[in-house]
Amino acid sequence: MARSFSVRAQPGFTTVALICFFLLYLPIATLVVYAFNAGTSIAIWEGFSLRWFHQAWNNSQVIDASIRSVQIATAAAILATICATMAALATTRTRAYRGLTAKYAFINAPLMVPEIVTAVALLIVFSRVKIATGYSGLGYLILAHTAFCIPFAYLPIRARLEAMDLSLETAAADLYATRWQAFRRVTLPLLWPGILAGLMLAFVISLDDVVITEFVKSGGQDTLPTYMLGQLRRVVTPEMNAISTVFLAISILIVTVFFFISRKRDV
Repeated sequence: MARSFSVRAQPGFTTVALICFFLLYLPIATLVVYAFNAGTSIAIWEGFSLRWFHQAWNNSQVIDASIRSVQIATAAAILATICATMAALATTRTRAYRGLTAKYAFINAPLMVPEIVTAVALLIVFSRVKIATGYSGLGYLILAHTAFCIPFAYLPIRARLEAMDLSLETAAADLYATRWQAFRRVTLPLLWPGILAGLMLAFVISLDDVVITEFVKSGGQDTLPTYMLGQLRRVVTPEMNAISTVFLAISILIVTVFFFISRKRDV
């Protein structure tokens, strides 16, 4: 009888895995540790202190940039998830036809195109719109982030739809449910974990975007990542570590909450 293949049984798997985890998490652990450094150096430990967390909390520029980042990421994630859900339904709840693969590739194009190309394209388009309308608010950043985040939200939603059994939706149709009733009472509840995954992924991608934001934003519209980039060009202090640590904690909290929500729904 042939033995089943298991990558974990291969020689050196444990060693390679430990090295990968070490290289991945050591820089993050170092960042977190030095966020509590009492001194001004990011390389020399001078004692434990919450000094830089207090300084970041009292920095009005950090607060404004953080609020702006959350506002943009929230709006972009919601819009991207709505668009991605509709696109996923349109490309999975239909019979295969010529051009369907091309549509799938078109939706996922931002994942394959270098981000700098997308940023320059959005800059050119929005610059003409700004001249024509005179509007220079946060709407451009929200639209830019939405366009970039759609494929990130699309992938988990499409994967969830492809894994769903069509028998329940077919049964709803047999019981004279309209398409909207079948979607609201059958498809949507089953699809909800995929929607949450897409929403979370789009939010995180938007929250830490730098390239597109740098090209599209107007004066006074710094997000937290672009603010941190500007500060790193001037002086590097553990305040940047403290800010990064807070956002790391928020990201972990979001992932943890999503995990328990999705597990509860699957049960």
